[in-house]
Amino acid sequence: MNLKPGVGKTTSAVWLAHALHESGISPLLVDSDPASSALRWSEMAGGFPFPVVALPVGDVHRRVNDFLGNRQAVVFDAPQLEDHAHIARSIMRYAAEWIVPVTPSPIELDRMAPIGGEMGDVQSLRAEPARATVLLNRTNRPAATRTGPDADARDALTEQGFDVLSTHIPRLDLYSQSFGNPVAVKGSAYIELADELIKRQDKA
Repeated sequence: MNLKPGVGKTTSAVWLAHALHESGISPLLVDSDPASSALRWSEMAGGFPFPVVALPVGDVHRRVNDFLGNRQAVVFDAPQLEDHAHIARSIMRYAAEWIVPVTPSPIELDRMAPIGGEMGDVQSLRAEPARATVLLNRTNRPAATRTGPDADARDALTEQGFDVLSTHIPRLDLYSQSFGNPVAVKGSAYIELADELIKRQDKA
């Protein structure tokens, strides 16, 4: 989830779903963006090895279990909050883990305050609080999230009260130019992301 479009929500959702599948966890990918980017990606790639359903509706939290079957995880491609808040909030009511992909840049970090407000509003509607996390996305260098400018972004987000995932996604053509193509996640940062999220779930 994020306030704006173009921050890597679809890329993150599609690659994460593939990484979960590669890790032995069968996912359902739910495309809740009216633009249907994840569903279109699946069609262009000749299909994904797991089901993809389009549910760009404001009550997706009530409908998604009808499609779940024996799937062990649900990954949502959420629309931007600024244009489709009712859909994004419905996803947040269902999902146990909210992931906010954030590029470590000043303008992206400035948008986090209203996202935090949205999180607080939806948390009050849930029986149990969701785990809200930030995924540093399109980072500058493989080690930069701890030693360079991106480490400053991590520190700034932590100071604002956000839980920042240890895994980060480097700025690579492998990810940014993957739309519409088959996804090969083996050895990618998204395998690390899936592993971190699985461990978080087990701990919870």
